[in-house]
Amino acid sequence: MALPTLTPEQRADALAKAAEARKARSELLASIKSGKESIDKVLKKAKEDKTIGKTKVTQLLKAVPGLGAVKVAALLEQAGIDPDRRAAGLGERQREALLEALK
Repeated sequence: MALPTLTPEQRADALAKAAEARKARSELLASIKSGKESIDKVLKKAKEDKTIGKTKVTQLLKAVPGLGAVKVAALLEQAGIDPDRRAAGLGERQREALLEALK
């Protein structure tokens, strides 16, 4: 399937929207890294907050101080969560299992 042809204005709007989303996501990850936001509160807000919802769980967990790629992969496997899962796509049981594994 071919991508639709965009006018220069539509393309500029799409680029601006993407840049805004990247900025919001980086601010979210920075707030987790600094300790201003806890991962359990962030995951609970994933359904209603678009920025959180579209962020991969792997990225959110890697922002937690003390968690690297290996620990995050082990946590996700322990909780039965696909590494490519986005935060809004987590079920209630998956979120609870993940938070329990973090303790």
